[in-house]
Amino acid sequence: MNVIVCVKQIPDPATPGALGSDNTLKRDGKLILDESDSYGVEMALQLVDAAGGGEVSLVSMAPNGEVSGMRTALAMGAAKGTLVSDPALQGSDALTTAKVLGAAIQKMGGADL
Repeated sequence: MNVIVCVKQIPDPATPGALGSDNTLKRDGKLILDESDSYGVEMALQLVDAAGGGEVSLVSMAPNGEVSGMRTALAMGAAKGTLVSDPALQGSDALTTAKVLGAAIQKMGGADL
């Protein structure tokens, strides 16, 4: 069974955030893997194990090639990760993000889950 998990890197909650002049989140601080996404990665690993084999892959969209959150998920046991990073995507809304991640998943060859 091959599973792809969408993960998001978020500003560290221990660090206060701020908005820029264009009302987008300033990403000056440290980014970490969203805690709820770590649960998704763990569940995917358990499903692959229960199915008797396969791999867990990650896909994420993040600014400036930021990979610290993906590294955390890879350290949990995911086999590989794909990062989509382009300045044109900065400030994307949920629909655009979903379309970009969907296209990335298709380019990765899809998955069973």
